[in-house]
Amino acid sequence: MLAIKILPHKPVIFRRVVRLMGDQFEISVVGNDPHWADERIDDAIAEINRVEKLLSTFSDDTPINKINRNAGIKPVKTSGEIFRLIDRSLKISELTDGVFDITYYAENDSDELETVATKTAVRQANYQNVVLDANEQTVFLKEKGMRIGFGANIRGYAADRAKYILQMQGVSNGVINADGDLLTWGAGPDNEPWTIATADPAQKSLPYAKVEIGNLAIATSLNAEKHTAIINKKYLSAINPKKGFPVSGIKSVSIVSTSAEFADAMATPVMSIGINAGLYLINQLNQMACIIMDDHDRIYTSKDVNTGN
Repeated sequence: MLAIKILPHKPVIFRRVVRLMGDQFEISVVGNDPHWADERIDDAIAEINRVEKLLSTFSDDTPINKINRNAGIKPVKTSGEIFRLIDRSLKISELTDGVFDITYYAENDSDELETVATKTAVRQANYQNVVLDANEQTVFLKEKGMRIGFGANIRGYAADRAKYILQMQGVSNGVINADGDLLTWGAGPDNEPWTIATADPAQKSLPYAKVEIGNLAIATSLNAEKHTAIINKKYLSAINPKKGFPVSGIKSVSIVSTSAEFADAMATPVMSIGINAGLYLINQLNQMACIIMDDHDRIYTSKDVNTGN
């Protein structure tokens, strides 16, 4: 007897929660075929795992550790993907006057586990000591003991890459939720724009939950524990990387951008430089916005943000 597969007439959201990069990811695609949706989500997970392996510093044979081992010795030729990621990271460092910085110092291998923000506060690692040669596609860390790491923006970059793979596989509408940081494209099942609340129902109680984020990314940095920095998590914002002391006055910063990588990278710097300077910085940039909540739950937004209130 011929088996007939009956598909839902109306598209629905297929979701899967999985632990990746040490965080909880929820990958959602809109469609009407559960088998197709499962395969596409598998594709996204495979890409996130690829990015984590590519940028890891926990294995001796990774490209990043090859660059780190040759600090102060010689330039290292690397792939176009890694070269471009480092180049973009250095541009963000320049934009934020070094508040965002992928460089740090390690006295020994165990120091690889220390956070970028903490190491910067203690040793003042400097992104200006990273030398790129676009013609040779090489990366050179000028000082011995210098290291680079992507704890501050790897999750956003992985989300961007997973979105790209899903779109190439025909997923026209979806959401990647990386531990509360959201990346959306297309629209929901009813062709309604994605909002923070519809992309992540756990955030529906936020005062700005109705903000539309269709085809955008939003990354949030929290000042939840002022005296604790958690390795490779968004709570790095508890430490001001310039001054080395806990940040006060701001409870959270949410950055809205077309790129999850850029949003992820900019959230902590805005937290660190304060409300007025942070809003001024974001207002100078194209295709970027921010929402800041202070210690008294008051909301401050960059230009052209409608919080729905």
